[in-house]
Amino acid sequence: MKSIKISILLIALTMGMQLQAQNTYTSVPPKESPMPMKPEMTEIWEPEVPVVTPGKKLGDAPSDAIILFDGSSLDQWVSQKDPSKPAPWNIVNNDHMEVEPGSGGISTKMKFGDCQLHIEFSAPDKVESASQGRGNSGVFLQNRYELQVLDSYNNRTYRNGQAGSIYKDHAPLVNAMRGPLEWNTYDVIYRAPRFKEDGTIDTKATITVLHNGVLVQNDVDINGITYYIGLHNYPEAHGEDVISLQDHGNKTQFRNIWIRRL
Repeated sequence: MKSIKISILLIALTMGMQLQAQNTYTSVPPKESPMPMKPEMTEIWEPEVPVVTPGKKLGDAPSDAIILFDGSSLDQWVSQKDPSKPAPWNIVNNDHMEVEPGSGGISTKMKFGDCQLHIEFSAPDKVESASQGRGNSGVFLQNRYELQVLDSYNNRTYRNGQAGSIYKDHAPLVNAMRGPLEWNTYDVIYRAPRFKEDGTIDTKATITVLHNGVLVQNDVDINGITYYIGLHNYPEAHGEDVISLQDHGNKTQFRNIWIRRL
């Protein structure tokens, strides 16, 4: 009988403790809900985005561009063979410049790294030769990395050497070349390579190219200095450098060249 009373007491005590624990648990106030989001909480006002006035028509330089050639003079360029001398190419009709074969390439006086570049080019007026011998030139970014210029209109050549290629590195996605007597445009977004403190490559240069408004290079890595023979690489660290146009023995023509630092 005594054991029954003890059992009943233990059961009552246990139920009381459970009830007390339940009351304690339910008496804890609920956590506060987070403050509801408001539109202004994701609005960024400062600093204000700078204003750049675009050109009046497609291809015209915006207000913050550096004009490298507008048809009036070659004052922004020098001889690649001897930078102390003026650019040896010809200006035609106060409109465009023409390569003087055998005179050597030309380079900008200013040096650049990351940039947006616009340049227009045309094959020589007289269509001659084939493959790499037809309207050949090149745009060298930082005086090292070549965006190929070539008359690739109905002109078969190796795919990583035609117009729009990063020469012997990346073939263009498509051939967007106009006819030999028409003008072509390159619009380039270029990011210079970065180097480690010991001079080895950290991140490769990258390039995006629109050829006549058509994407032909889509943010590709440039695998190193452009070589005619051998694999491309980054043998040494460097900073900003000139932009050069190549003399490849053809009377290739250029006009409306401008650049924006990025």
